[in-house]
Amino acid sequence: MPLSLNIGKCTLLGNYRENNEDSIEVKAFPELTVCVVADGMGGQQAGEVASQKAIEVIPREIRKALAGGGKESVEAAVKKAIVLANEEIMNLGTLNRDLKNMGTTVVLAVWRKGAELAIAGVGDSRAYLVRGRKITQLTVDHSLAEALVQAGTISRADAREHKFKNVLWKYLGTREVGDGPDVVVESLQPGDRFLLCSDGLSGVVSDDRMMQYMLSQPDPQQCADGLGQLALECGSRDNVSCIVIDAVDAR
Repeated sequence: MPLSLNIGKCTLLGNYRENNEDSIEVKAFPELTVCVVADGMGGQQAGEVASQKAIEVIPREIRKALAGGGKESVEAAVKKAIVLANEEIMNLGTLNRDLKNMGTTVVLAVWRKGAELAIAGVGDSRAYLVRGRKITQLTVDHSLAEALVQAGTISRADAREHKFKNVLWKYLGTREVGDGPDVVVESLQPGDRFLLCSDGLSGVVSDDRMMQYMLSQPDPQQCADGLGQLALECGSRDNVSCIVIDAVDAR
């Protein structure tokens, strides 16, 4: 069954920040679509620089790797693009001392006009899939709290309020990125709805409440805008960014 994507996006400064260090991008090339959410860090303008660099480099490099039906797999192209973006961010930090400690999370989705969507993330920006009446987190947070969950030291419920929940051990701008993150390839079904978001949303709105809201809003743009406002109503003290991706029957 031929499928297409309907996409909505939203990024908000929020009520407590002086500048928006989040960056979002939806690049619709003739042969593929790349969606990216990046949440910068480093203070002042540094976080903005890092997140902007991520959304600039990643779609460009993925397209370059896959141009003309290239031999590389989507997974390899995504990994390479993230590694290159990481290198550019680290190089900028080396050349400019005002950008020395900058970094950014990133979560992305890549679609090659087929029946699959490739998902990857670094840091604590997340990807979710809502299918039927179930929500599934497709990425793993690279936070110290999540590491403690994986080690069996604390419960997942404890992690939501843990003092290390926002302390990241891996993000773009660090050597821990290595050869790139795991890439999840999800088979699409008509009616699937994907969410890419910064922790300004996922950090304050529970998975179940996000799902209920996403089920109540059929239009992806209205859904993205509404999720941003929901995060602010729930007391988010961060920038809030999200992209909503719907898989629909193209006929």
